[in-house]
Amino acid sequence: MPKPPADYANVPLPEVRIMTNRLLSAESTEAVLNAIDKIEHIRQVNMSGESLPANINSGPAKGIPNRHSERRIIHVDGREVELHCLVGAFYIELEVDDSEMLDSVVGKIKEACDAHIADGYSLEIGRYSKYRPTLNDYRSA
Repeated sequence: MPKPPADYANVPLPEVRIMTNRLLSAESTEAVLNAIDKIEHIRQVNMSGESLPANINSGPAKGIPNRHSERRIIHVDGREVELHCLVGAFYIELEVDDSEMLDSVVGKIKEACDAHIADGYSLEIGRYSKYRPTLNDYRSA
């Protein structure tokens, strides 16, 4: 049985995964997001990395507010975004029509990353996020 196509409303939505060699500071994350925000044909950007919880979760300091210097509010395109993690990966969903447009957008993303990620990164194109309900979604409903 063939695998169903990775699409949303019958439009293919490829993703770009950017894995940084080191966790980014809040300033670097803000710079990368602001550079990526100016690129057309980006549907959404998700980030993941090392969690920075509001309160310490374990150990003798459990329950005390976490005063980590990197847990703060950053500004992306005039909006305030609370940074909950030290970012190590970006998942950028693209809204493109053909491979030429895909290559163009990926080239612009690569330029933005080259300018703002000092310690290197890897960039891959594929589908990394869930795009439709799975069996677990039906079970928990």
